[in-house]
Amino acid sequence: MKPFEYQRVSDPNDAVAAVAGNPKAKFLAGGTNLVDHLKLGITTPELLVDISRLDLTEVEELENQGLRLGAMVRNSDAAAHPLIRRNYPVLSRALLSGASGQLRNAATTGGNLLQRTRCVYFQDLSTACNKREPGSGCSALDGYTRYHAILGASPHCIATHPSDMAVALTALNATVVVWGPDGERRIPISKLYRLPEDHPERDTVLEHGELITAVELPPPSGARSTYRKIRDRASYAFALVSVAALVDVDDSGPTPLIRDVAIALGGVAHKPWRAERAEAILRGSEPSLEAFRRAADAELQGAEPVAGNAFKVQMARGAITTVLAELTDLQEADHE
Repeated sequence: MKPFEYQRVSDPNDAVAAVAGNPKAKFLAGGTNLVDHLKLGITTPELLVDISRLDLTEVEELENQGLRLGAMVRNSDAAAHPLIRRNYPVLSRALLSGASGQLRNAATTGGNLLQRTRCVYFQDLSTACNKREPGSGCSALDGYTRYHAILGASPHCIATHPSDMAVALTALNATVVVWGPDGERRIPISKLYRLPEDHPERDTVLEHGELITAVELPPPSGARSTYRKIRDRASYAFALVSVAALVDVDDSGPTPLIRDVAIALGGVAHKPWRAERAEAILRGSEPSLEAFRRAADAELQGAEPVAGNAFKVQMARGAITTVLAELTDLQEADHE
């Protein structure tokens, strides 16, 4: 047992001051990820700052008709909230596909976004892991890679980000609101996460002591949206590949055209992967299975699978095509 100090706070300023003032301090919210790491010995903080009493539990509509989701809103409450179910079904479905009912009752918005990889080597102290111990090496490169990255990886790390919620929020162009020693800053979620490059130990651009206080969603666009997750079992499993997508089709003319589209992938990279190449191809095009496959192929052209996860390329291609077909009422695509 590694001893540590415990401090409960009820004000964000106190929380930030306590963690920022101690380089070995950590925030504790729902604890669904951090407590596991304490048990495994992955992290050994000197101080845990309990933020579970912070008044950040509101789901409220903004003046611009967008939505503000407090950092301490439980995942189960967010998934069931009428505003989210009605206006952002992709987010509700992503939340419900994560973890288990019991964990969703404890997990928080902020904690979900900041959960760390479930790479088996990251969680095993007997193996080398650059994310856990920079410079030690990456055991996954020659190991079990079924769940590992095919996009944006580096020679130092091929781990993937585990959050379903973050994938949906990436497709929704959410903004993460952060409070830190220097005040508030607002980070587009597409800029929150980092690719591993030479520093895989850094998952995000957050500085030590910065606290997520809320996530803000833009006004609903009227686009149809959904979330599809492919995994080894029906529940309580992380994504092999997941797709969050929003599609807005203009059917006012003789030929329907895709007015706008947003696609984000999970289970394929160190961060939620925004499929910008696929989106660019699809905007202004007529919805068709051929167009969807062409867009998916363009997005996955840069994939670099390793031995053990090459199947993910075709799986992602099929998932993208199937989701887009579903949202545009085309016959369901095949899973080649």
